[in-house]
Amino acid sequence: MVVVTTLTFLVAGVASLFMAWSIGAGSSGSTPFAPAVGANAISVMRAGLIVGVLGFLGAVLQGANVTEAVGTELIGGVTLTAGAAIVALLTAAVLVAIGVFAGYPIATAFTVTGAVVGVGLAMGGDPAWPKYAEILTLWVLTPFVGGGVAYAVARALIGDRFPERALTAVLAGVVGAILANVGFALLGPAGEQASIAATVGVSIGIPGDAGTTAVTGALAALVAAAVYLDIGRDRADAQRRFLLAMGGLVAFSAGGSQVGLAIGPLVPIFGDVGIPLWALLVGGGVGLLAGSWTGAPRMIKTISQDYASMGPRRSISALIPSFAIAQIAVAFGVPVSFNEIIVSAIVGAGYAAGDAGVSRSKMGYTVLAWVASLVGALALGFGVYSLVGFVV
Repeated sequence: MVVVTTLTFLVAGVASLFMAWSIGAGSSGSTPFAPAVGANAISVMRAGLIVGVLGFLGAVLQGANVTEAVGTELIGGVTLTAGAAIVALLTAAVLVAIGVFAGYPIATAFTVTGAVVGVGLAMGGDPAWPKYAEILTLWVLTPFVGGGVAYAVARALIGDRFPERALTAVLAGVVGAILANVGFALLGPAGEQASIAATVGVSIGIPGDAGTTAVTGALAALVAAAVYLDIGRDRADAQRRFLLAMGGLVAFSAGGSQVGLAIGPLVPIFGDVGIPLWALLVGGGVGLLAGSWTGAPRMIKTISQDYASMGPRRSISALIPSFAIAQIAVAFGVPVSFNEIIVSAIVGAGYAAGDAGVSRSKMGYTVLAWVASLVGALALGFGVYSLVGFVV
Protein backbone atom coordinates (compact mmCIF):
# COMPACT_ATOMS: atom_id res chain seq x y z
CA MET A 1 0.00 0.00 0.00
CA VAL A 2 2.86 2.35 0.86
CA VAL A 3 4.50 1.58 -2.49
CA VAL A 4 1.27 2.37 -4.37
CA THR A 5 0.81 5.64 -2.48
CA THR A 6 4.42 6.68 -3.10
CA LEU A 7 4.12 5.82 -6.79
CA THR A 8 0.91 7.86 -7.06
CA PHE A 9 2.56 10.86 -5.45
CA LEU A 10 5.54 10.48 -7.76
CA VAL A 11 3.33 10.39 -10.86
CA ALA A 12 1.44 13.45 -9.61
CA GLY A 13 4.72 15.29 -9.11
CA VAL A 14 5.94 14.37 -12.60
CA ALA A 15 2.61 15.50 -14.09
CA SER A 16 2.99 18.82 -12.27
CA LEU A 17 6.54 19.28 -13.59
CA PHE A 18 5.33 18.49 -17.12
CA MET A 19 2.63 21.12 -16.69
CA ALA A 20 5.20 23.62 -15.38
CA TRP A 21 7.46 22.91 -18.36
CA SER A 22 4.55 23.41 -20.76
CA ILE A 23 3.68 26.73 -19.12
CA GLY A 24 7.28 27.89 -19.17
CA ALA A 25 7.56 26.99 -22.83
CA GLY A 26 4.23 28.40 -23.93
CA SER A 27 3.01 31.13 -21.58
CA SER A 28 5.17 32.54 -18.82
CA GLY A 29 8.32 31.82 -20.82
CA SER A 30 7.28 33.32 -24.12
CA THR A 31 4.93 36.24 -23.56
CA PRO A 32 6.77 38.67 -21.23
CA PHE A 33 9.66 39.50 -23.56
CA ALA A 34 7.80 39.00 -26.84
CA PRO A 35 7.18 42.74 -27.34
CA ALA A 36 10.85 43.48 -26.58
CA VAL A 37 11.94 40.87 -29.13
CA GLY A 38 9.48 42.30 -31.64
CA ALA A 39 11.10 45.70 -31.12
CA ASN A 40 14.59 44.19 -31.62
CA ALA A 41 15.60 45.20 -28.08
CA ILE A 42 16.78 41.70 -27.18
CA SER A 43 17.44 38.43 -28.98
CA VAL A 44 15.08 35.47 -28.78
CA MET A 45 17.54 33.17 -27.01
CA ARG A 46 18.65 35.76 -24.48
CA ALA A 47 15.00 36.58 -23.74
CA GLY A 48 14.30 32.91 -23.02
CA LEU A 49 17.23 32.71 -20.60
CA ILE A 50 16.35 35.87 -18.68
CA VAL A 51 12.63 35.19 -18.47
CA GLY A 52 13.31 31.75 -17.04
CA VAL A 53 15.26 33.15 -14.09
CA LEU A 54 12.79 35.96 -13.42
CA GLY A 55 9.86 33.55 -13.70
CA PHE A 56 11.47 31.29 -11.10
CA LEU A 57 11.88 34.20 -8.69
CA GLY A 58 8.29 35.30 -9.24
CA ALA A 59 7.04 31.76 -8.59
CA VAL A 60 8.81 31.57 -5.25
CA LEU A 61 8.08 35.11 -4.05
CA GLN A 62 4.54 35.63 -5.35
CA GLY A 63 3.05 32.26 -6.28
CA ALA A 64 1.16 31.38 -3.10
CA ASN A 65 -2.15 33.19 -3.80
CA VAL A 66 -2.94 31.68 -7.19
CA THR A 67 -1.57 28.28 -6.15
CA GLU A 68 -3.96 28.02 -3.22
CA ALA A 69 -6.87 29.27 -5.34
CA VAL A 70 -6.33 26.63 -8.03
CA GLY A 71 -5.87 23.88 -5.46
CA THR A 72 -8.76 24.60 -3.11
CA GLU A 73 -11.20 27.20 -4.48
CA LEU A 74 -12.30 25.98 -7.93
CA ILE A 75 -14.58 23.23 -6.69
CA GLY A 76 -16.62 22.78 -3.53
CA GLY A 77 -17.63 19.79 -1.43
CA VAL A 78 -14.64 17.60 -2.38
CA THR A 79 -10.87 17.63 -2.05
CA LEU A 80 -8.75 16.79 -5.07
CA THR A 81 -7.09 13.39 -4.79
CA ALA A 82 -3.75 12.39 -6.26
CA GLY A 83 -5.52 10.64 -9.13
CA ALA A 84 -7.68 13.68 -9.83
CA ALA A 85 -4.62 15.95 -9.81
CA ILE A 86 -2.83 13.65 -12.26
CA VAL A 87 -5.75 13.63 -14.69
CA ALA A 88 -6.24 17.41 -14.49
CA LEU A 89 -2.57 18.24 -14.93
CA LEU A 90 -1.92 15.81 -17.76
CA THR A 91 -5.04 16.91 -19.62
CA ALA A 92 -4.07 20.57 -19.41
CA ALA A 93 -0.39 19.96 -20.13
CA VAL A 94 -1.10 17.98 -23.28
CA LEU A 95 -3.37 20.73 -24.63
CA VAL A 96 -0.78 23.42 -23.85
CA ALA A 97 2.03 21.36 -25.38
CA ILE A 98 -0.02 20.91 -28.56
CA GLY A 99 -0.37 24.68 -28.75
CA VAL A 100 3.39 25.17 -28.26
CA PHE A 101 4.33 22.82 -31.09
CA ALA A 102 1.52 24.05 -33.35
CA GLY A 103 2.63 27.66 -32.87
CA TYR A 104 -0.59 28.90 -31.24
CA PRO A 105 -0.48 30.33 -27.68
CA ILE A 106 -3.06 28.25 -25.83
CA ALA A 107 -4.46 30.07 -22.79
CA THR A 108 -2.92 28.06 -19.95
CA ALA A 109 -5.28 29.41 -17.29
CA PHE A 110 -8.25 28.31 -19.40
CA THR A 111 -6.95 24.76 -19.80
CA VAL A 112 -5.95 24.25 -16.16
CA THR A 113 -9.10 25.83 -14.78
CA GLY A 114 -11.29 23.81 -17.14
CA ALA A 115 -9.45 20.56 -16.35
CA VAL A 116 -9.60 21.06 -12.56
CA VAL A 117 -13.28 21.99 -12.66
CA GLY A 118 -14.08 19.05 -14.95
CA VAL A 119 -12.27 16.58 -12.69
CA GLY A 120 -13.86 18.09 -9.59
CA LEU A 121 -17.36 17.77 -11.05
CA ALA A 122 -16.61 14.15 -11.99
CA MET A 123 -15.68 13.55 -8.34
CA GLY A 124 -19.14 14.80 -7.32
CA GLY A 125 -18.05 18.27 -6.27
CA ASP A 126 -20.12 21.43 -6.36
CA PRO A 127 -19.44 24.35 -8.73
CA ALA A 128 -17.80 27.32 -6.97
CA TRP A 129 -19.98 29.93 -8.67
CA PRO A 130 -18.66 33.03 -6.83
CA LYS A 131 -15.07 32.15 -7.77
CA TYR A 132 -16.12 31.42 -11.36
CA ALA A 133 -17.77 34.84 -11.56
CA GLU A 134 -14.57 36.47 -10.31
CA ILE A 135 -12.44 34.57 -12.79
CA LEU A 136 -14.71 35.10 -15.78
CA THR A 137 -14.98 38.82 -15.02
CA LEU A 138 -11.21 39.20 -15.22
CA TRP A 139 -10.96 37.00 -18.31
CA VAL A 140 -13.63 38.98 -20.17
CA LEU A 141 -12.33 42.40 -19.13
CA THR A 142 -8.67 41.64 -19.83
CA PRO A 143 -8.68 42.03 -23.64
CA PHE A 144 -10.78 45.20 -23.48
CA VAL A 145 -8.96 46.87 -20.60
CA GLY A 146 -5.48 45.67 -21.52
CA GLY A 147 -5.91 46.29 -25.23
CA GLY A 148 -7.67 49.60 -24.63
CA VAL A 149 -5.01 50.95 -22.27
CA ALA A 150 -2.24 49.78 -24.60
CA TYR A 151 -3.95 51.53 -27.51
CA ALA A 152 -4.37 54.78 -25.57
CA VAL A 153 -0.79 54.80 -24.27
CA ALA A 154 0.63 53.97 -27.70
CA ARG A 155 -1.41 56.71 -29.37
CA ALA A 156 -0.12 59.21 -26.82
CA LEU A 157 3.50 58.10 -27.22
CA ILE A 158 3.59 58.09 -31.02
CA GLY A 159 1.54 61.26 -31.40
CA ASP A 160 2.68 64.86 -30.96
CA ARG A 161 0.03 66.03 -28.51
CA PHE A 162 2.20 65.32 -25.45
CA PRO A 163 5.98 65.68 -25.04
CA GLU A 164 7.33 62.15 -25.32
CA ARG A 165 10.07 62.56 -22.70
CA ALA A 166 7.71 63.81 -19.99
CA LEU A 167 4.99 61.31 -20.86
CA THR A 168 7.40 58.36 -20.74
CA ALA A 169 8.63 59.54 -17.34
CA VAL A 170 5.06 59.75 -16.04
CA LEU A 171 4.37 56.22 -17.27
CA ALA A 172 7.52 55.01 -15.54
CA GLY A 173 6.29 56.68 -12.35
CA VAL A 174 3.00 54.78 -12.61
CA VAL A 175 4.95 51.54 -12.95
CA GLY A 176 7.02 52.50 -9.89
CA ALA A 177 3.83 53.13 -7.89
CA ILE A 178 2.47 49.70 -8.84
CA LEU A 179 5.78 48.05 -7.97
CA ALA A 180 5.80 49.72 -4.57
CA ASN A 181 2.52 47.99 -3.71
CA VAL A 182 3.31 44.51 -5.05
CA GLY A 183 3.26 41.82 -2.37
CA PHE A 184 6.39 39.74 -1.71
CA ALA A 185 6.66 36.64 0.46
CA LEU A 186 10.02 37.68 1.92
CA LEU A 187 8.62 40.95 3.27
CA GLY A 188 5.60 39.54 5.09
CA PRO A 189 5.14 37.28 8.12
CA ALA A 190 5.04 33.50 7.66
CA GLY A 191 2.40 32.55 5.12
CA GLU A 192 1.69 36.15 4.10
CA GLN A 193 3.02 38.79 1.72
CA ALA A 194 3.80 42.46 2.25
CA SER A 195 4.59 45.31 -0.12
CA ILE A 196 7.69 47.47 -0.31
CA ALA A 197 5.62 50.58 0.48
CA ALA A 198 4.04 49.10 3.61
CA THR A 199 7.31 47.62 4.86
CA VAL A 200 9.35 50.79 4.35
CA GLY A 201 6.53 52.89 5.82
CA VAL A 202 6.68 50.90 9.06
CA SER A 203 10.49 51.00 9.13
CA ILE A 204 10.54 54.82 8.93
CA GLY A 205 7.92 55.16 11.63
CA ILE A 206 4.85 55.93 9.48
CA PRO A 207 2.67 52.79 9.64
CA GLY A 208 -0.69 52.30 7.95
CA ASP A 209 -2.06 53.98 4.84
CA ALA A 210 -0.13 57.21 5.42
CA GLY A 211 3.22 55.43 5.28
CA THR A 212 2.20 53.33 2.27
CA THR A 213 1.04 56.42 0.38
CA ALA A 214 4.19 58.39 1.20
CA VAL A 215 6.56 55.62 0.12
CA THR A 216 4.52 54.94 -3.03
CA GLY A 217 4.74 58.59 -4.04
CA ALA A 218 8.45 58.77 -3.30
CA LEU A 219 9.27 55.63 -5.31
CA ALA A 220 7.08 56.76 -8.22
CA ALA A 221 8.82 60.14 -8.30
CA LEU A 222 12.26 58.52 -8.10
CA VAL A 223 11.57 56.17 -11.01
CA ALA A 224 10.01 58.96 -13.10
CA ALA A 225 13.00 61.23 -12.50
CA ALA A 226 15.48 58.48 -13.37
CA VAL A 227 13.73 57.71 -16.67
CA TYR A 228 13.36 61.41 -17.51
CA LEU A 229 17.08 62.02 -17.06
CA ASP A 230 17.95 58.83 -18.94
CA ILE A 231 15.88 59.89 -21.95
CA GLY A 232 17.62 63.25 -21.93
CA ARG A 233 20.99 61.53 -22.37
CA ASP A 234 20.02 59.08 -25.13
CA ARG A 235 16.39 58.59 -26.12
CA ALA A 236 16.83 55.32 -28.05
CA ASP A 237 18.93 53.60 -25.39
CA ALA A 238 16.62 54.85 -22.64
CA GLN A 239 13.59 53.42 -24.42
CA ARG A 240 15.38 50.10 -24.80
CA ARG A 241 16.28 49.99 -21.10
CA PHE A 242 12.74 50.90 -20.07
CA LEU A 243 11.34 48.26 -22.40
CA LEU A 244 13.64 45.55 -21.01
CA ALA A 245 12.81 46.58 -17.44
CA MET A 246 9.10 46.23 -18.22
CA GLY A 247 9.72 42.83 -19.81
CA GLY A 248 11.51 41.76 -16.63
CA LEU A 249 8.64 42.92 -14.40
CA VAL A 250 6.11 41.09 -16.56
CA ALA A 251 8.28 37.95 -16.54
CA PHE A 252 8.46 38.08 -12.74
CA SER A 253 4.68 38.55 -12.56
CA ALA A 254 4.17 35.65 -14.95
CA GLY A 255 6.05 33.33 -12.62
CA GLY A 256 3.94 34.45 -9.66
CA SER A 257 0.74 33.82 -11.56
CA GLN A 258 1.48 30.80 -13.72
CA VAL A 259 3.21 28.57 -11.16
CA GLY A 260 -0.13 28.11 -9.41
CA LEU A 261 -1.55 26.54 -12.55
CA ALA A 262 1.15 23.86 -12.42
CA ILE A 263 1.28 23.03 -8.73
CA GLY A 264 -2.12 24.17 -7.45
CA PRO A 265 -3.77 20.73 -7.80
CA LEU A 266 -0.98 19.26 -5.64
CA VAL A 267 -1.69 21.49 -2.63
CA PRO A 268 -4.43 19.30 -1.07
CA ILE A 269 -2.50 16.02 -1.41
CA PHE A 270 1.04 17.15 -0.62
CA GLY A 271 -0.16 19.37 2.22
CA ASP A 272 -1.60 16.30 3.96
CA VAL A 273 1.86 14.71 4.16
CA GLY A 274 3.55 17.80 5.54
CA ILE A 275 5.25 19.20 2.42
CA PRO A 276 5.24 23.00 2.82
CA LEU A 277 3.88 25.29 0.12
CA TRP A 278 7.25 26.98 -0.42
CA ALA A 279 8.76 23.64 -1.44
CA LEU A 280 6.04 23.18 -4.06
CA LEU A 281 6.65 26.73 -5.30
CA VAL A 282 10.37 26.04 -5.71
CA GLY A 283 9.63 22.83 -7.61
CA GLY A 284 7.13 24.57 -9.85
CA GLY A 285 9.57 27.42 -10.43
CA VAL A 286 12.23 24.95 -11.57
CA GLY A 287 9.73 23.50 -14.06
CA LEU A 288 8.95 26.97 -15.40
CA LEU A 289 12.66 27.67 -15.70
CA ALA A 290 13.27 24.48 -17.68
CA GLY A 291 10.36 25.23 -20.02
CA SER A 292 11.54 28.78 -20.63
CA TRP A 293 15.05 27.67 -21.48
CA THR A 294 14.12 24.77 -23.73
CA GLY A 295 10.77 25.53 -25.34
CA ALA A 296 10.04 29.26 -25.14
CA PRO A 297 12.02 30.58 -28.15
CA ARG A 298 9.49 29.19 -30.64
CA MET A 299 6.55 30.92 -28.97
CA ILE A 300 8.52 34.14 -28.41
CA LYS A 301 9.02 34.33 -32.17
CA THR A 302 5.34 33.60 -32.82
CA ILE A 303 3.99 36.27 -30.48
CA SER A 304 6.59 38.90 -31.31
CA GLN A 305 6.25 38.67 -35.10
CA ASP A 306 2.97 37.05 -36.06
CA TYR A 307 0.45 39.27 -34.23
CA ALA A 308 1.72 42.78 -34.84
CA SER A 309 4.78 44.68 -35.94
CA MET A 310 6.05 46.38 -32.77
CA GLY A 311 8.43 49.27 -32.18
CA PRO A 312 9.83 50.29 -28.78
CA ARG A 313 7.07 52.74 -27.90
CA ARG A 314 4.24 50.37 -28.77
CA SER A 315 6.02 47.54 -26.98
CA ILE A 316 6.26 49.65 -23.83
CA SER A 317 2.59 50.50 -24.25
CA ALA A 318 1.72 46.80 -24.35
CA LEU A 319 3.79 45.81 -21.31
CA ILE A 320 2.55 48.49 -18.89
CA PRO A 321 -1.10 47.30 -18.74
CA SER A 322 0.12 43.69 -18.88
CA PHE A 323 2.14 44.22 -15.71
CA ALA A 324 -0.77 45.93 -13.95
CA ILE A 325 -3.33 43.25 -14.86
CA ALA A 326 -0.95 40.45 -13.89
CA GLN A 327 -0.37 41.94 -10.45
CA ILE A 328 -4.11 42.44 -9.89
CA ALA A 329 -4.65 38.76 -10.70
CA VAL A 330 -1.83 37.69 -8.36
CA ALA A 331 -3.16 39.85 -5.52
CA PHE A 332 -6.68 38.41 -5.77
CA GLY A 333 -5.56 34.84 -6.44
CA VAL A 334 -7.22 34.64 -9.85
CA PRO A 335 -5.70 32.30 -12.46
CA VAL A 336 -5.20 34.38 -15.58
CA SER A 337 -3.79 33.65 -19.00
CA PHE A 338 -0.63 35.57 -19.87
CA ASN A 339 -1.21 34.76 -23.51
CA GLU A 340 -4.53 36.56 -23.32
CA ILE A 341 -2.99 39.52 -21.48
CA ILE A 342 0.00 40.00 -23.76
CA VAL A 343 -1.66 39.22 -27.08
CA SER A 344 -4.54 41.60 -26.33
CA ALA A 345 -2.12 44.37 -25.34
CA ILE A 346 0.06 43.78 -28.41
CA VAL A 347 -2.95 43.99 -30.70
CA GLY A 348 -4.20 47.14 -28.96
CA ALA A 349 -0.80 48.81 -29.30
CA GLY A 350 -0.58 47.62 -32.90
CA TYR A 351 -3.87 49.26 -33.82
CA ALA A 352 -2.56 52.56 -32.45
CA ALA A 353 -0.44 52.81 -35.58
CA GLY A 354 -3.41 52.37 -37.89
CA ASP A 355 -3.64 48.58 -37.93
CA ALA A 356 0.05 48.29 -38.77
CA GLY A 357 1.00 44.67 -38.86
CA VAL A 358 -1.93 43.29 -36.88
CA SER A 359 -2.93 39.88 -38.20
CA ARG A 360 -6.72 39.50 -37.99
CA SER A 361 -6.67 35.87 -39.13
CA LYS A 362 -4.05 34.97 -36.52
CA MET A 363 -6.12 36.66 -33.82
CA GLY A 364 -9.27 34.86 -34.94
CA TYR A 365 -7.62 31.45 -34.74
CA THR A 366 -6.13 32.34 -31.37
CA VAL A 367 -9.47 33.33 -29.84
CA LEU A 368 -11.00 30.09 -31.11
CA ALA A 369 -8.08 28.18 -29.56
CA TRP A 370 -8.68 29.91 -26.22
CA VAL A 371 -12.38 29.01 -26.15
CA ALA A 372 -11.73 25.49 -27.36
CA SER A 373 -9.04 24.98 -24.73
CA LEU A 374 -11.44 25.88 -21.91
CA VAL A 375 -14.33 23.79 -23.16
CA GLY A 376 -12.11 20.93 -24.27
CA ALA A 377 -10.17 20.80 -20.99
CA LEU A 378 -13.38 20.77 -18.96
CA ALA A 379 -14.92 18.02 -21.06
CA LEU A 380 -11.73 15.94 -21.17
CA GLY A 381 -11.11 16.33 -17.46
CA PHE A 382 -14.63 15.19 -16.63
CA GLY A 383 -14.62 12.38 -19.19
CA VAL A 384 -11.15 10.99 -18.49
CA TYR A 385 -11.59 10.99 -14.72
CA SER A 386 -15.03 9.37 -15.04
CA LEU A 387 -13.58 6.72 -17.34
CA VAL A 388 -10.64 6.02 -15.05
CA GLY A 389 -12.98 5.79 -12.06
CA PHE A 390 -15.24 3.37 -13.94
CA VAL A 391 -12.35 1.15 -15.00
CA VAL A 392 -10.57 1.17 -11.64
